[in-house]
Amino acid sequence: MTHISLSSFGRRLLSLCAVILALPAGAEQLTLGGALQLAERYSPRLQIAASEVERASSGISTARAFPNPEIELLSGGVRARVPGITSGQGTSLSIGQLIDLPMQRAPRIRAAEAGLDGSRFALLEARLLVRADVQQAFYAVLRRRAESDLAMDNQRLLEQIRNRIELRVKVGEGAKFELVRADAELASAVNQANSAKLRVVQALATLRVLIGAPLPDDTEVTGELAVYTADDTLDILRQRVLERYPLLQQARADIRVAENRLEAERALRIPRPTLFVGIDRSPEQQRSLFGISVPIPVWDRRKGPVGEAVARFQQATSTAELLRIQTLGDLEVNYNRLLVARQQISAFEGGLLKQAESALRVAEAAFRFGERGFIEVLDAQRVLRTVRLDFLNARFEKQAALTEIERLTAKDFTGEPK
Repeated sequence: MTHISLSSFGRRLLSLCAVILALPAGAEQLTLGGALQLAERYSPRLQIAASEVERASSGISTARAFPNPEIELLSGGVRARVPGITSGQGTSLSIGQLIDLPMQRAPRIRAAEAGLDGSRFALLEARLLVRADVQQAFYAVLRRRAESDLAMDNQRLLEQIRNRIELRVKVGEGAKFELVRADAELASAVNQANSAKLRVVQALATLRVLIGAPLPDDTEVTGELAVYTADDTLDILRQRVLERYPLLQQARADIRVAENRLEAERALRIPRPTLFVGIDRSPEQQRSLFGISVPIPVWDRRKGPVGEAVARFQQATSTAELLRIQTLGDLEVNYNRLLVARQQISAFEGGLLKQAESALRVAEAAFRFGERGFIEVLDAQRVLRTVRLDFLNARFEKQAALTEIERLTAKDFTGEPK
């Protein structure tokens, strides 16, 4: 009888947490670096964020622009009503310039500049999110492919066991019930393998959507899990998040925007004067005119706009605090998630996987010599499959937690080695 070897699978799982994908001939390979480059180029989310930066940049030009002058030209007939006055055509020409007071102009410009800073942080945050989502989707493909491999290994193992039982039934050494049970187990394994293949296809579709670029149908992802880990303490990571995370920096920029807009609204309580220069020409004389126009804040003292600006400032401050709490909470969750995954991996590498493999080998040997029944082999096989899946999940949970920690600490854009 042929005996299936489990040591090769164990070595594959334990070799630096690597998941190598077998590629069909002629298929285009897609590595993690290639997927990230495509996402940087084609992702609509990044294009939207980049457009927002351009809009904010134009907003600075708008804030710095001076009010346009106004020209007024009036013309009409002049009719004499008393003797000695000449009738004819009269013309009046005047130019008015609204004065942009420095106390109103400066906070308006500062608000626009803070808005540009915020949009740049938003673009950086969008890049981090896209990179993190693509990485998670990329590793999800590897994970589903590894799960499919496990399901296929389980199917092949059950096929071998089923063939042995069939042979024993034919020679009269086994009960037909065992063959019926083996057929049912094999059918279940085939169904699980087919479902695992479909999950691989779904994961690939998700990756294509996140990249945002058309990929050939025969594209196959290839890569391995990261061999590094985060060794910094939670306090150090918290400090890095508070200093680097773009979403928190964007929230602080939003506070500056709201603060300067509040200052600008309060400054607008002071009426803005308009200077006038003009010429009034009649048939008999021409007059030069100089003047100033100042609105009187009797009915509208800008109580409403100032109140709205105060509320926006309070809202921006509260939003920033909420984001800080949520971000630090996400960091702590993923840090503990990483610790749990590390502990599980250590337990599996410390002997759980080898013990499960050894138990199945013993059960198989006892089954071949007639010392154990088919049920004992199935139980040992289920235990091994569960241990393999748990080990696989722990490794990918560690990778997912690392990806989130890197996003929160903006590690991709700090030049730190990985």
